[in-house]
Amino acid sequence: MNKDILYRFFEGTASYEEEEQVKEWMETSPDNTREFFHERKMFDAMILLGNAKTEKHKKSIIHRPIPAYFKEIPKIAALVAITLGLSWLYQQEKFENMAQSINIITVPAGQRVNLTLPDGTNIWLNSRSTLQYPALFSGNNREVKLDGEAYFDVKHNAKKPFIVSTKKYNVRVLGTKFNVDSYSNIGNFSTALIEGSVKIIDKKNTAKEILLSPDNKVFLQNGKLEISAISNYDDYRWKEGLICFKDIKFSELMVEFEKCYGFRILIKNKLVEDFECSGKFRQSDGIDYALRVLQNNTHFTFTRDADSTIIYIK
Repeated sequence: MNKDILYRFFEGTASYEEEEQVKEWMETSPDNTREFFHERKMFDAMILLGNAKTEKHKKSIIHRPIPAYFKEIPKIAALVAITLGLSWLYQQEKFENMAQSINIITVPAGQRVNLTLPDGTNIWLNSRSTLQYPALFSGNNREVKLDGEAYFDVKHNAKKPFIVSTKKYNVRVLGTKFNVDSYSNIGNFSTALIEGSVKIIDKKNTAKEILLSPDNKVFLQNGKLEISAISNYDDYRWKEGLICFKDIKFSELMVEFEKCYGFRILIKNKLVEDFECSGKFRQSDGIDYALRVLQNNTHFTFTRDADSTIIYIK
């Protein structure tokens, strides 16, 4: 099979005749099917690695200059995340079951990954997030599963809506830019719409729908979905490697640090829990630097346990 045709097929730009040619070639023999999946794996790997290599780093805007060796961290992190997180599940050898082959990408703590799906949709995955998507979008929609936080720039396709499936809600779109935050271990959910329109659907009661308009967000609060205007777009600059926060409680900021850095943080000093914090940190600076800066504004100390997995705020 001509690889140019195969790659156009993976990209979704193949003509109808070329699509039929690929299907017929696959069904001719098991060897052809195995070769198809091998080329598919190589194609997606090149997309991911290409994105990692071309990621551009923003100029530091935080409290101190960034050491030169930190500038390579996002690039290396993306490569490591791809190496550790990408797995392939070969379900069947027939074309009609190809969509059951699932790509799984898991992002390590403190890192982020940028990738482009075969349909052209661009996605940023935040720290400790997992994304599952099929090797081929088939049927009447394009569905991915998210546990964590991701920023989506969805390729428009009126015939195939794009669906982000989270633990409690589905986010349905045609082509738009939006941020979804839904970590199953935290139990949170929010969707912020930057451009276009999205529909939020309750998975337990599909009759419950919320149509969101640009510059608004929907979030889970006390078991109910609430809608408000987006007050601070800095909240979504995590894809640039920044942790931005404004007028939030110290305890809430520690929850964000847990998500970003993978540590469990226990606050023993109750006097600092409600202290309001505002600022910006670059993820690559690490949690120790961030806590030392915060010490300039409120009094506390911090230590780690013997395994360096728990941080105690005293």
